[in-house]
Amino acid sequence: MRPLLAYVFSALCAASQAIATGQPPAPAGREAARPNIVLIYADDIGYGDLSCYGAKKVATPNIDRLAAQGLRFTDAHSVASVCTPSRYSLLTGKYAFRQPGTGIASGVEGLLVDPARTTLPSMLKGSGYATGIVGKWHLGLGVKPTDYNGKIRPGPNDVGFEYAWIMPATGDRVPCVWVENDRVVNLDPTDPIKLDYRVKRGEPRSFVNGVPRIGEQTGGEAALWDDENISTVVAQKSNAFMERHQAGPFFLEVSTHNIHVPRVPNPRFIGKSDCGVRGDAIVELDWIVGEVLGKLEALGLADNTLVMFSSDNGGVLDDNGPDKVHGVGDPDGSNGHGPNGVLRGQKGTVWEGGTRVPMIARWPGHVRRGVSDALVSQVDLLASLAALTGESIPAGEAPDSENQLAALMGVDSTGRRSLVEQRNADLFGFRQGMWKLFPAVGRGKGGEARLYNLADDLGETNDLAADQPGRVKEMTDRFNQIVGDSVVQKSPRRRGAGK
Repeated sequence: MRPLLAYVFSALCAASQAIATGQPPAPAGREAARPNIVLIYADDIGYGDLSCYGAKKVATPNIDRLAAQGLRFTDAHSVASVCTPSRYSLLTGKYAFRQPGTGIASGVEGLLVDPARTTLPSMLKGSGYATGIVGKWHLGLGVKPTDYNGKIRPGPNDVGFEYAWIMPATGDRVPCVWVENDRVVNLDPTDPIKLDYRVKRGEPRSFVNGVPRIGEQTGGEAALWDDENISTVVAQKSNAFMERHQAGPFFLEVSTHNIHVPRVPNPRFIGKSDCGVRGDAIVELDWIVGEVLGKLEALGLADNTLVMFSSDNGGVLDDNGPDKVHGVGDPDGSNGHGPNGVLRGQKGTVWEGGTRVPMIARWPGHVRRGVSDALVSQVDLLASLAALTGESIPAGEAPDSENQLAALMGVDSTGRRSLVEQRNADLFGFRQGMWKLFPAVGRGKGGEARLYNLADDLGETNDLAADQPGRVKEMTDRFNQIVGDSVVQKSPRRRGAGK
């Protein structure tokens, strides 16, 4: 680490430790050991899905423990309200709407991340970190259409992850196989994988392991995953990575399938919640978190590991299946369980319920314990962790990532001044402080804008656009300045909010 950056890093660590413990900071010249970094990235977990965020029908004691020992954020956001663009932005520090083709990826989409870009794992790898990802990927693999019957490149190994054990797309999309680095695990070359995305979910040919998927998979029988054991495998492979690299430092993304559909919890979790299979999948997710935290403790690494927990988008209310949550926006829609709490909307919308997600950070003695109302976004992890590790970001890279390390550590209670929220590249929300704007359709060229003051109206029920035309114009101008010519909204549905 370069001397000046090391000094700055050490000073920040000392200052944050002083805030966290109430003790005076240590001398700035004494460089602290760089922490290991574990990012537990859940799928479709909403703001109200965890007991530390107010859930009553499902208990998440391991995540609650993480929150009690660290900093729980109340205004943290995924970059998009659906998975692929959120994951793209987290890795690249770039709003996904600036990159064509970053909508929800199929299982035959080519790699969406340019290997020439600076990414979160490549930046940390350059800083001396061992880097790994275990679990859901959903950012494309190889060259479209992906051929799973040989070496699959480019992929995670080409964008900074030295090790990858991944689910290529989603649990409900074919192929239903694990990929380790660049090859399908246990693939029999005499039984090649063939995929057909013309087949719709629910058609007879869409079933794999008795579960309907998006697309058809033939072949690859020996390589099929076991749905009931997906979470067990994710926990085992994550813990094995940490054990191999316990000398550190390491960066590990634990990217869970839970609680995306299809929800097939291991039988030992069935009936463990009071809100059906969906709740049981949350209990299983909490078990994964407990396994990871337990391994860090067993290896003696807990005190020098920054652990972060978040979700790729808000909770989904209208899944197909018996565990569907009825009553969009109704907090009592599923036996009293509201996946997004008091927030309006869900996954696939840009109401707060689409992008405001749980986020927790713990690094004992460095991250202040408590609750933070700072406005933070996952797009900022690249710049913030670059600052933490003393790395610089090349010009033109991570253009939307802000250094919000002070907010992440609990030193700053404000966070971002503004934030763009998106679905794909068609629906947008725009935050400035506690003000939320749904820009007019066409970014000011038609339709009507909506404006909400979240300080008084977290449920986004009272549109103030007609009463605040000056603020609408000011925020619209700033939104257009940020977005520029990157996108053109395609859909006027619900005036930029989603359903």
